[in-house]
Amino acid sequence: MTMTPRNSVTSHVQVVDSHTGGEPTRVVIAGAPPLGEGSLQDRLNLLRDEYDSFRAGVVCEPRGSEVIVGALLCKPVDPEATAGVIFFNDVGYLGMCGHGTIGLVTTLAHLGRIKPGKHAIETPVGTVYTHLHDNGSVSVQNVLSYRHRSDVTVDVPAYGQITGDVAWGGNWFMLVKDHTFDLKIENRLNLLAITTAIRSALADEGITGKGGALIDHVELFAPPSNPENSSRNFVLCPGASFDRSPCGTGTSAKLACMHASGMFAPGMEWRQEGILGSVFVGTVKETPEGVIPTITGQAWITAESTLIFDPTDPFRDGIRFE
Repeated sequence: MTMTPRNSVTSHVQVVDSHTGGEPTRVVIAGAPPLGEGSLQDRLNLLRDEYDSFRAGVVCEPRGSEVIVGALLCKPVDPEATAGVIFFNDVGYLGMCGHGTIGLVTTLAHLGRIKPGKHAIETPVGTVYTHLHDNGSVSVQNVLSYRHRSDVTVDVPAYGQITGDVAWGGNWFMLVKDHTFDLKIENRLNLLAITTAIRSALADEGITGKGGALIDHVELFAPPSNPENSSRNFVLCPGASFDRSPCGTGTSAKLACMHASGMFAPGMEWRQEGILGSVFVGTVKETPEGVIPTITGQAWITAESTLIFDPTDPFRDGIRFE
């Protein structure tokens, strides 16, 4: 466990919490450090390099937990965009987050800042286009998604050889379809151990995403529990947490892989079932480089609160289990 130096004054951070298909999002609406008005990637870099204790304090224990995804609401660069956002969790930063974007749009509607319709949201990996529907559901047109490598085999200690595809859906994924693991919530500890071992083996063998990027998500697939759905998944997130939702970027990566194999085309619909049984619906548009997925789901507001950062609190800047 490590801690960062404490600041000298008490500060307050206003947040709105929600969950998307069971996966929580904490949107920071006031009290963030000054990050300027550069690109979202520049602001992410500044947050990481100069104010990382803010990230940890917002989402790590004792105020948060390993499952919470933070979403820092930012002024967009493009005045036509509705908002900018930087996503983060207990161990670092996310390029894009599908469930988090649904939670962000739902939060903006809850605050009365937007109405049903189309809204552009800037992220560090590009602008995503959302549609808040009249029934409260949100569609997210994600960034370009593509399969980077197919049928990659890795030797995983204690589990043997595991084969899957490496794909980008806004984050880097190893997607595994052929396995013997039972994707049930009561098996979550075993599934966490398995997927963590796969991720470690990928790193040990130097298997990466494009440009040497770390593969920090591992996704297992199996037949759905509800026959109306297309598939069931279990997704290991960066750190030691699993996605309670069907995972927006993971579903995007899945659609990209199926499209690359000729198994999924525009006009088709994919119903991705998560480990809790909640569902995201996915479609795609074709591009020469891959697909542009659209993921639809729904979020619910769970809290409005003020986080207090007291300089006398020994865990003011969060507890980091590193």
